[in-house]
Amino acid sequence: MTIPAGLRRTVLRARRDTGFIAAGVLPHLALVPVWSWAAATTARTGNWVLTVSVSAVLVLLAAPVLTAVQRVRYRVLIGVDVPRPTRIGPERWTWASTARRLAAARPWRKIGYHLVLGPLLALLEVLVLAVAAVCLAGVMAWAWSWALPSGIRRDWFGYLIQLPACTAAGLLLLCALPWTARAVAGAEARLALGLLGPSRAQRLQERLDQLAVSRTDLIEAVDAERRRIERDLHDGTQQRLVSLAVNLGLAIATRPDLPSEAREVIATAHLEAKEAIAELNDLVRGLHPAVLEDRGLDAALSGLAARTPLPVRLRVDLEERAAPHVESVAYFVISEALTNATKHAGAMHAEVIVRQVGEVLRVRVTDDGLGGADAAGTGLTGLAKRVGALDGAFHVSSPVGGPTTITAELPCAR
Repeated sequence: MTIPAGLRRTVLRARRDTGFIAAGVLPHLALVPVWSWAAATTARTGNWVLTVSVSAVLVLLAAPVLTAVQRVRYRVLIGVDVPRPTRIGPERWTWASTARRLAAARPWRKIGYHLVLGPLLALLEVLVLAVAAVCLAGVMAWAWSWALPSGIRRDWFGYLIQLPACTAAGLLLLCALPWTARAVAGAEARLALGLLGPSRAQRLQERLDQLAVSRTDLIEAVDAERRRIERDLHDGTQQRLVSLAVNLGLAIATRPDLPSEAREVIATAHLEAKEAIAELNDLVRGLHPAVLEDRGLDAALSGLAARTPLPVRLRVDLEERAAPHVESVAYFVISEALTNATKHAGAMHAEVIVRQVGEVLRVRVTDDGLGGADAAGTGLTGLAKRVGALDGAFHVSSPVGGPTTITAELPCAR
């Protein structure tokens, strides 16, 4: 006879949940001897200071072990992973560091689970197991009656009334047992996740840390891809255009016998090739200047200031090189600010100050232009998003009539 798949799953799950409940009785009762001994000793001797101190030490020593046992029980038997709270990094032992560790680990929740809630859960588990035993006994009562001598069976009135009633009651309870065991196991799992695992605030903090790490990895990946594209353009397309421009220039210089129409066409192509090289150079610098990667932010900004049409006073004070993606954002903030000062503000002078203060890279660009810059504009909004992606701060001050000051603060801890 084939057992229906749904019934098979129900039986297997009931067996799993019942085994899980049975495995929790002893761990939940592990600390009962401790507080029983403490209560009995205090009542007998009256020395509650000693008994409380010894009991506290025993509970503090046993709680991590019992928590580990419960984590294994939940993971192996019902597939529930009770995560460990985030550990604090190693630090020198002091009373203050010990207090911080205790506060971060929140051991009182675990102690409350094992010391107070554990015996109550054990009582509930024993009750469920007792019901399961009664169910099995009731279901098998009719079969057990056949082990009695036939004379006793015929003379016993309950053979025809009580035993069928016990069997029917056992069947009903047995049918309800899978859902009862599932409800108890689910309630225990929720309690364990809330008391033995990290708190909600810790889980949120861990999630924020994971998001911050993933965002930083994404920014670094995008920056690395931008550098790769820059190298490919510089080493491939740009070199081909340079070679084309050189060949066209040689053709003009070495072939004076060419017809004037042909010389005019070659000269036009030569001029367009040089313009394409210049545009490609601007594009490459806009993607990621090679000097920024090779020599750092100071050298890249010096080249940027030299190419800017207006005089730029540059001051760079860096203790060490920041992370590549931080340098890239700082460079493009300054580049966009100088471009705006040149094209839109009509500025005559500009000042760029880059300083590292602790773990923050501070960038400030000031120009003496007309002011009135719109912080909600496309260019400045893009810069604000770039800075914000690094958890930085971006601010624009541009009153009508000037001056315009753009500041950015970028976390640069490596």
